[in-house]
Amino acid sequence: MLKLTVLDQSIATAGRPHGDAIRNTMALARATEAMGYSRFWVSEHHNNATIVGTAPEILMSAIAATTSRIRVGSAGVMLPHYSPYKVAEQFRVLDAIAPGRIDLGLGRAPGSDGRTAFALNPLANERPAQFPNDIRDLQAWLTNTPLPDGHPFAQVHAYPAGDTSPEIWILGSSDYGAQVAAHFGLPYAFAWFFTDGAGGAEAMRLYHDNYRPSARFPEPRAALCVWALAAETEEEAQHHFTSRARFRLMRDRGVFLPLEDPQVAAAYDYSDADKARMAEFRRAAFVGTGPLVAGRIRDLADRTRATEMAIVTWTYDEAVRVNSYHLIAEALGIKPS
Repeated sequence: MLKLTVLDQSIATAGRPHGDAIRNTMALARATEAMGYSRFWVSEHHNNATIVGTAPEILMSAIAATTSRIRVGSAGVMLPHYSPYKVAEQFRVLDAIAPGRIDLGLGRAPGSDGRTAFALNPLANERPAQFPNDIRDLQAWLTNTPLPDGHPFAQVHAYPAGDTSPEIWILGSSDYGAQVAAHFGLPYAFAWFFTDGAGGAEAMRLYHDNYRPSARFPEPRAALCVWALAAETEEEAQHHFTSRARFRLMRDRGVFLPLEDPQVAAAYDYSDADKARMAEFRRAAFVGTGPLVAGRIRDLADRTRATEMAIVTWTYDEAVRVNSYHLIAEALGIKPS
């Protein structure tokens, strides 16, 4: 059976404090665990007034401590910002909080603008080129296995030690991440919603065709992340999607706003070009009734050989978002835990 993951980005909504977005993320984790979702991932973005989840490792700690079954992960930690050793320590602690339930999704993109990337790491121009080496070192520290002979930090270990270790995923929205994941024999997740699918099928093909089996993952494991919203009727789903369509229209102009009430978003005086662009957004997103959205998810998974699907959903009304995850899980035959 197709496994389902939640990707949550802690979205700010108009007229509400940012803290609500963080608390909503924690509540959604508990709700989707009860629905039978396999994983709950949180993202990392910086200097963004809409996506306010800036520290996935901290949010993961709170979620891991207040859930009991669902895997908890990052989608992802933007590794060029950080020391791989410090990331290993953080995720060893997380694994001690929830042994065998931690996922470490790694990305190479900044998750921010260039100026912010330099604020996070003065070597922002140099670090992305070290991504493969950093993954190698991070794997060794996470699993307490030897670093290469002659490595300057060969005698350095990441604690706390334990019998389990986080599951590493490579994240991407281009061919690069697919090739890195295949080289290391690691699971791979493609951000289909970043590109509206552009390049996704080719990245998945490259990953499967070039996969090098590893001890932990003898077979390739691939996921896609899609933007989806389900409601009882098509009309209701499209109504709530208006908030997201308005956001994307403004984002493409470099304006980042909190998510607005769909009635407010629908009331703006849009030009014909704006209306056409928003109609494109509607066609690309997985929006509709539970069975309709589930059918599109199944079809995409079959076409790309994805064994898991991650779903990201934004709504102004939090109850609508929780219900959307419920309707999709139900339509895909996922059993409540």
